[in-house]
Parts: sequence; C-alpha cells; structure tokens
Amino acid sequence: MAGAEEGRRRSRQDSDNLEKGHMSRFRRCYYDTHGGDARRQFVVYPDDRWYLVWKHFILIWAVYSSFFTPMEFGFFRGLPEKIFLLDIAGQLAFLIDIVIRFFVGYHDVHANSIVVNRYQIAIRYLKSRFFLDLLGCFPWDYIYKATGKKELVRYLLWIRLSRAWRVTEFFERLEKDIRVNYLCTRIVKLFVVELYCTHTAACIFYYLATTMPPSQEAYTWIGSLRMGEYTYSDFRHVDLWKRYVTSLYFAIVTMATVGYGDVHAVNVREMIFIMIYVSFDMILGAYLLGNMTALIVKGSKTERFRDKMSDIIKYVNKNNLDKQICHAIKDHLRLKYDRSYTGPSVLQDIPTTIRAKISISLYEKFIQRVSLFKGCSVGFIKQIATKVHEEFFLPGELVMEEGDVADQLYFVYRGELHEIRREDGDTEEKIRLHIYSFFGEVSFFCNMPQTSMVEAHEFCKVLRLDKKSFTEILKIYFLDGRIILNNLLEVKDSSLQHKLLESDFNLTIGNLETELATRMNCAASDGHLDLVKRLIGSGADPNKTDYDGRTPLHISASKGYVDISGFLLEQGVNINSTDKFGTTPLLEAIKNGHEEVASVLVNAGAILTIDDVGNFLCTIVAKKELDLLKRVMACGINPNAKNYDQRTPLHIAASEGLLTMAELLLDAGASVLSKDRWGNTPLHEAHTGGNRNMIKRLEVAKVSQLVELSNSIHETQATPMLQSTDEISKKRCIVFPFHPWVHKEDRKEGVVLWVPQSIEELIKEAMKHLEISNGSYILSEDGGKILYVDMIYNDEKLFLVSV
Repeated sequence: MAGAEEGRRRSRQDSDNLEKGHMSRFRRCYYDTHGGDARRQFVVYPDDRWYLVWKHFILIWAVYSSFFTPMEFGFFRGLPEKIFLLDIAGQLAFLIDIVIRFFVGYHDVHANSIVVNRYQIAIRYLKSRFFLDLLGCFPWDYIYKATGKKELVRYLLWIRLSRAWRVTEFFERLEKDIRVNYLCTRIVKLFVVELYCTHTAACIFYYLATTMPPSQEAYTWIGSLRMGEYTYSDFRHVDLWKRYVTSLYFAIVTMATVGYGDVHAVNVREMIFIMIYVSFDMILGAYLLGNMTALIVKGSKTERFRDKMSDIIKYVNKNNLDKQICHAIKDHLRLKYDRSYTGPSVLQDIPTTIRAKISISLYEKFIQRVSLFKGCSVGFIKQIATKVHEEFFLPGELVMEEGDVADQLYFVYRGELHEIRREDGDTEEKIRLHIYSFFGEVSFFCNMPQTSMVEAHEFCKVLRLDKKSFTEILKIYFLDGRIILNNLLEVKDSSLQHKLLESDFNLTIGNLETELATRMNCAASDGHLDLVKRLIGSGADPNKTDYDGRTPLHISASKGYVDISGFLLEQGVNINSTDKFGTTPLLEAIKNGHEEVASVLVNAGAILTIDDVGNFLCTIVAKKELDLLKRVMACGINPNAKNYDQRTPLHIAASEGLLTMAELLLDAGASVLSKDRWGNTPLHEAHTGGNRNMIKRLEVAKVSQLVELSNSIHETQATPMLQSTDEISKKRCIVFPFHPWVHKEDRKEGVVLWVPQSIEELIKEAMKHLEISNGSYILSEDGGKILYVDMIYNDEKLFLVSV
C-alpha cells in the first residue's frame, strides 16, 4: 500500500512538473523573441499563481450567477435588500475581472505561444466577450425598478448566463487533468448539466404562473394544484422554498415523462412551453445517454489522451528518464491532442485523388517559393506538394542534431528556427531559418552525417519530405533533378559543393540523363520524329550524348532521316560534335551514302573534319570501299594524307592492285613520288604486287607529275634547280578572303602564296597579305576544313574564314 501511495504521489508530482515545464517554454519563447519587453509592462501570465486563485474565486461567482439568474427572473420582482447587496458585490467582482482581463496574456493556438502584448490582448478581448461581460455587470434589478418595473427589462437578465462559459472551461481543464479521476469528472459534469436544465425549466414554469393576473391564479398549473388536502390557491404567499421545490418537481417529472398527472399544464402558454421543453428533453436525454455510453466503452478523445499520458508517466517513472525528455513527451502529446484535426487521420477515408488536390491547394504556392525548387517544372512541384507531411515543434526543441544521418528534408512553413554550426575552435555560428528556408540537405543529398544542429526558436510548423518519395518523383521528372542540383551548387560553401558533386544524388541524375539520351537516340534510330519532338518538348537536351558520345544527330545522319536531322538542326544542336571515335554527323552521312542529309548538314554550316585523315583514307582503300572513297574525295579531302607508317592511300591501292581506286586517287591529285617510312613509293609497291596494269598506270602518272614538278620550280638562280626525282618541290596555293559558298557579287581578290611548314603559318601569312585582322581556319574549295599543310596540293584554291 505504501508503494502504491508513493507511486501515485510521484505521478502527481511529475504531472505538475511537466505542466510547469510546458508553460516555461512559452515564457522562454516570448522573452527570446521580444527581448524581455514584457518585464517592462504589467502583464499577467495565465499560469500565474495569484491569477489562478482569482480565477477560482470568479468561478464561484460564475456558478452562483448562472444558477441565481433564472431564479431571479422567475421568482423575484425586485430583490430583497440582503440579496440585492449580494448581487451588487458579485457584479463588482465581475467588473474587476473585466479590468484584469485587459492585462492577462492568452494562448495563441496558431503560434502555440503565450501572447503578452497589451495591445493584442485588448483587441482580442474587445472582439470576443467584453461587451457581453460588461452588459452582464449592469444592475438590472435597479434598472427594472427605475423604469417602472417594465417586464421587458427583466429579460436582459439572461445576458448574465454567458458567465456559464467559465464553468464549461473549468470542466474542460478538469477532464484533461490526469490527477483527477476522469469518470467522476464526467459524471459530475453530466449531473450539473441535467440539474441546470431542470433548474432553469423550474424557474420558467413558475414565471409562466406568476405573470398571470391575480384574478386568474387558478388558471395556472400551480394555482390549480392540489396535493392531498393542501392547495396552492394563493401560491404567491407560499414559502419560497416550497414554491421552488414544487416547480423543480414539475420540471423533473416532465423531463422524465413519468408524471402521475397531479401536475400538468392548464393554460395555452404552459402547454406550448411544455411541448418545447419535452422536445428539448429528448435531445438532452440522448446527450446524457450517449456520454454515459462513451464513459463505459472509453471512446472519447480526451479519455484516450489521459490514458496515454498516464502510461507515459508510468514509463518515465519506471525508467527514471531525464526531465527534459519528459517535458518533450508531454508537450508533443498535448500538441497532438490540440491539433488532431490537422492530422492525416482526418483525411484517411477520403479518396487519394481528393487528398492530392487538397495537398496541392495547401502547399503548391509555398513550394514554388522555396529556393531549392527554383526553375522546376509545374508537374514536379505538384508531385512534391502531394508527398510532404506536416510536423510541429515547440520552442527550444531540437529538430535535428549534429551527426544525425536523416533521410528527411525539411521546409520552414511557419515560425523561426536556428541552425547552429560549430566552427574551428568550438565557435558557434547561428543562422536564422525563416519561412521558405530548408535544412537537412547535407544528410539528405550526400548520405553523410548532418554538419549542424537545428533548434526551434518559436513554435514552428515545417513540411517534411522523405527521400524515398523524392527519388520516385525524380524517376519521372528527372530533368528537374539537374535543376535542383544546380540550385544547390549556387551555395557559397565550397566543401558542400564538393560533397554534392561526389554524392549519389549527382550520380543518379547522371544515370537518368544518360538513360534519356539513350531513349532519344533510340527514337532517332527508329525514325520516330514525333517521339523525338515529345522528348525534347519535355525538356530533353538534344546535345546530350550517350555512352559512345553520339548525339541524336549522329544517329539520324547515319540512318539518312532528313526530317529528324532538319528538326534537330532547328533546335540548335552542335552540328560539328564528335563522338568518342572522332566521327561527326556529316562524316556519318557521307560514310553511309546519305547525300541528301549531307547536303542539309553542309548548308547548315557543317565542316568535314577527320582526326586522322591518313589512317581513315588508308582504311577505306584497304576495305575496298570505292563509293565511300569517291564521296570523301568529292569533299576535298587531301589524297596525300599519310598514316602512322607515312603511307598514303595510293600506297595501299598499289600494293593491293586496286586500279580503279588508284585512278580515283590520281585524279584527285595523289602523288606517285610520296615515300613511306621505309622509302618506298606507290610505284615500288606496284612492282612488288606484280600488277602490270597498275605499274603501267603509275609510270605514266610519274612522268606526268615530274613534268609538272619541273615546270613549277621557281627560278631564283641562273642554273636550273631541277632536283632529283625523289625530292618534292615547293607547292603554291591561292588564298581568298571569303567563304567558298559566298555569292559571286560578294567575292574579293585573293593572293598566291607558297605553302609553308604549318597551317598556322599559312593563316598568318594570308592575313598579312590580305590585310585582314581575323582568320580562324582554312577551307578547301568544297568546304572541307584543312588541318595540315600536307592536305594541300599544288595550285589549290583555299579560303580563309573566321568563326
């Protein structure tokens, strides 16, 4: 027994401590926010000890006024002197309470804090109960006598019944107090409700009788009443207590509908009131029975809250937990009880589509203003709005601790939080987080412990987004992931930028973008122009490459799709991009024989560039791809380009006996005198292969080239400078200062130059003689870009152009 008593004593003590801790948080929140201004002005806190004493004192007067007002209305026509003085004392007490209430702080439900601003307190009270309280303090009995006892004035007495709300508040606080038995509290409350209703009805019954003229007293329920041999014929002179008990008896038996017929209505007024009263009694009876049933089955929300609180206190006492933890538990339980209507449980029975619409209407505009989602698509914002959840934090409560690894991202919806970071030397940096701020991004995006602590400075409402939901949304709106990453990289913290670039989030976005590029290339490969348009319309980047570095333009050019290639060019793709094999879209079109696509690309400004021209041409000849060689030669590619062994395409054609290819190369200007790294010329290769037709054709070409070579020697000395047949003479070229495709009327004169050792020297020399200040590269007559001077053959027309 002693142990049980000690346990109950500790439970009551812990409950008191928790309640005090709950209110102390409110005070701390106010002082932190307002800098202690409340100390400089007289403000009464709702939990102040002296104010609580005054509240209980006024509660006694409220109970007296609530019960006496109906009795004064029904039984008195002017109060006796002693009762009048008591009534005046009560009204003075309520007048003092009106003044005090202008100085009492109140609990702001939205901010979950105590408001102690005098102006806000006064405005709130003036808008709520001030005028009713003031009218209730008027001496209506005196006014009634002063106005000649007009009956209408007495009806104003009922204004004082507004004081009954104090009794209602008292019972509500009592129900939540776990120190008081809930069952007893509810039974007492129901009994008071039933007693008050019957008491008021009794007073009204007597009022209906006493307002009849004296000559018609017998025509009332009490005037016609006979109890045995006793009659109430002159009931006005009967003892007050007896008249009240008789009226109360009439009210109770009427409410219970168990009357024996000895008391009944006599006149029409009484009949009408009894009909109304019985109808009201049916509702009152249902209310009383329903509440009694709820007490038996324990179904009320308040009782569940009390049971939960009792269990928590028992658990705290058993495990000797820290008081701060106890305070946090108590505060959250109370917060959950007060705000249960905002929880998801209210919407759990509503269809998903309607719940989504509700979430979008509540949070979409807020999420749009969060800097993290700046520039994101509307669809992505709507999806985020449907996945966030509300959470509330009290002042001083830790939302996130340093070192936590959380998979939640938080957005400040209301209130203020402080993010505390520890710098070198244990110095703390405090950052204020206001509405539209977010926190937890380090752990959320980088999968690493949180580097700061976040604490609620005042009552806060935040929105929480879990990582799983966020990842699922990104699978659909993956383009918004790159936007979010770019927004995160705008922060000044370089260490965070480095962590983000190495994070799984960045890797996931890269994988999604690669997957999108693959889908784009597949659509281009299949010739689905509509799908390509839809993908680009949804935000896909047409310049994004796949794992081989190929863009959709590479694929469409290789397949010969003119419509897709044209559409991609309209989207501003990089027309000269190269894949990891060094191939451009134009080269793809040429290699696959799609002349129409090649023409579209050339007209759009495409330039045929090949990383290793010599090896490329030698490979074509070795594979005997005659048509491809013709197309490449038509684009102005230098036929004398050499591979890594200094062999030209003519070397390969001569060694393989490919006479048709050799003819094509010779017509394009291939040199028979060119040597490979072993000193062999194409003619030597032909002799080794033994093809007589090839030998004969190369010997004829050799004679022709030697004659041309001797005629082109510049005579700088008197004696001829004819060199040996193994020496190659200087080459000259004609350089024009315009694009090869420019109109004739816009063309200018060029200059004849010797071909120097490098292409850079040729560009400088041409700029000098043509007197122009800008020049970037040299083009052939067919629009091909010249990369090396070995690509230039004698007397070739070249064009100096700029980017």
